[in-house]
Amino acid sequence: MKLKEKIQELNARNERHVHQLSHLGEELEVKGVNVDRIIKDLSDFQVAVPSWALGAGGTRFGRFRIGGEPSNLEEKIHDVGIINDLTGTADAISLHIPWDIPDDPSATKQQAESLGLKFDAVNSNTFQDQPNQAHSYKFGSLCNENKSVRDQAIEHNSEVIDIGNALGSKAITVWLADGSSFPGQANFRRTLGHTADSLAQIYQRMPDDWSMFIEYKPYEPNFYHTVIQDWGTSFLLANETGDRAYTLVDLGHHLPNTNIENIVSTLIYQGKLGGFHFNDSKYGDDDLTVGSIKPYQLFLIFNELIYGMNNNVADNPALAWMIDASHNLKDPIEDLMQSLDAILVARAKALLIDQEKLKVAQLNQDVVECQQILQDAYRTDVRPLVAESRIKVGAALDPIHAYRSLEIRNNLIAKRGMDSSASGL
Repeated sequence: MKLKEKIQELNARNERHVHQLSHLGEELEVKGVNVDRIIKDLSDFQVAVPSWALGAGGTRFGRFRIGGEPSNLEEKIHDVGIINDLTGTADAISLHIPWDIPDDPSATKQQAESLGLKFDAVNSNTFQDQPNQAHSYKFGSLCNENKSVRDQAIEHNSEVIDIGNALGSKAITVWLADGSSFPGQANFRRTLGHTADSLAQIYQRMPDDWSMFIEYKPYEPNFYHTVIQDWGTSFLLANETGDRAYTLVDLGHHLPNTNIENIVSTLIYQGKLGGFHFNDSKYGDDDLTVGSIKPYQLFLIFNELIYGMNNNVADNPALAWMIDASHNLKDPIEDLMQSLDAILVARAKALLIDQEKLKVAQLNQDVVECQQILQDAYRTDVRPLVAESRIKVGAALDPIHAYRSLEIRNNLIAKRGMDSSASGL
């Protein structure tokens, strides 16, 4: 029996869900909420899974295998197919190169399509040295004072674009570890200038229908200065690079207590928000499960995203949604499904906000009422809506329960072994 058929068998026993959905629907309809519209929005919402995230993640101290990890790209695509069948929310793969290079792009694309998957943004990697690499990135890649190093990094990004184009991708994400750890080690203006020039060359090599997403991060692995350290620098570079260059926001790439929702609002206002890397953090770039630490912040971010795209005066393009999290302690498939669920829950709550009522309260400077409107939406248990959105597309009512009931991890271990290790990281 195919996985989809097994999922439908499990979904058939859903009397409790029917009751919960009916009760919530009655409450929301009294408030004038269009429940069917929200369910359809959630059913249509899709988030890309990074190719490297299907195996156990690593730390600076070690890596702990879980068994049944995908040892090649084909197995990773297979596992994303499992996630998509169970959640109905992950119909795309974000490929990381050179961790995952398809031997035959045509065959890889065909495999993905057979599972109902497509390829989202491709990701270049100039933050690590690779075997047989001519020049080291120890002192930077696109920012390096040595033109030969910069040319090598530009060529790598060009190769990534070629691979992505063969797979049907339409964007490249550039994240740089470039920076310095000691005062005086690097000239800030020269490194920024080198980076701008390198990005411009990469941009010229993109197909006309492609976009570039420029990521930023305040620190790590360099701890004195990072070339693209914040959204403002990314925004500056995107503007200099071209109309199809945008800022990419990784939720973990901010200093503690940064107002990310304000950043999101500003970038959409300027038409320069390209997309998101979803994760969560307590101290820094922790790459934790989405919504596990700051669910209210995620809700507030979605409020700005929804409002911004519904009032899109700067013609910001449709956003690219991707997960970027590490899985050191959990089964990666379970962790990714928890993240996808948290994303939908936050989005559903944000969709409940009465924007017209909120605008009136804001114009009247009624701070208490503004807070009440937001928290009323946030405190609503929207899980029945999320579950129904999955049922509508043939996915599992409860993906984690289905995954465990069907013993999918045990089946992967039986097929691949306990000692299999994910390629890439």
